[in-house]
Amino acid sequence: MSTTYYTCAESIPAFLQERYIFMRETAYNAYRRSSYVLAHSLISIPSLIVLSIAFAATTFWAVGLDGGFSGFLFFFFTILSAFWAGSSFVTFLSGVVSHVMLGFTVVVAILAYFLLFSGFFISRDRIPSYWLWFHYISLVKYPFEAALQNEFHDPAKCFVRGVQMFDTTPLSAVPLALKLKMLKSISSTLGMNITSSTCVVTGTDILRQQGITELSKWNCLWITIAWGFFFRILFYFALLLGSNNKRRDPLKRFGSDSSSASRFFADRPQNSTRRTFDYSLSLLRFAKG
Repeated sequence: MSTTYYTCAESIPAFLQERYIFMRETAYNAYRRSSYVLAHSLISIPSLIVLSIAFAATTFWAVGLDGGFSGFLFFFFTILSAFWAGSSFVTFLSGVVSHVMLGFTVVVAILAYFLLFSGFFISRDRIPSYWLWFHYISLVKYPFEAALQNEFHDPAKCFVRGVQMFDTTPLSAVPLALKLKMLKSISSTLGMNITSSTCVVTGTDILRQQGITELSKWNCLWITIAWGFFFRILFYFALLLGSNNKRRDPLKRFGSDSSSASRFFADRPQNSTRRTFDYSLSLLRFAKG
């Protein structure tokens, strides 16, 4: 899941390169900041869908994940929501920072902490109480838990049986006959029959060991999507508060004289002012009636 967020970091230079154009065009009433944020969000969705399909199709069956076609669809939507949240987060940061290298440094640092406290390296039960708040704001936490629940949701599916419980211990090198004797000793001690075919660990047990017991997989999906909308709203306020330019009326600068506007824009490069020039002249002609 962390790969999806780090992939979104490449969109940092996008707004930084458009910043001058954005400030100039909003200053001359070409469009509102809310319109820019909405358009910027909509045009990013098709590329995120393509990336999600490619990532899910090359990962789900190659790794051998469980769930069939319905599990693949949920996995795809989980990847898509992660891309959406990551893209929104990076877009918000691009509206706050003013330099590309600074933006990459901030994004990589924050994403590293998101991954550290997501529950992948340290389960929720082992995180210190004073860092637990960072676990709940981690963008990696919710798609990670959704993917795990999509894989281990079936309580009837067994993942460890009988002597397999010794495979991850120093007793893995013990002969099979001795392992069976140890199972008999454990059975007599616990007062229950444990054979080589007895299920020891189910999917529910794995989720409980990882501390994934609070939210369902669908709740994790909706929360991830909500994070994306939240950062898009923050991006709008970053543009609203971080831009010092004010929306100006070209009529106040040139009065009612269209010839002065023509001389002003004729001295500037045509490719950078053509749109503003045409827009100003149309306003002047409209004011003259």
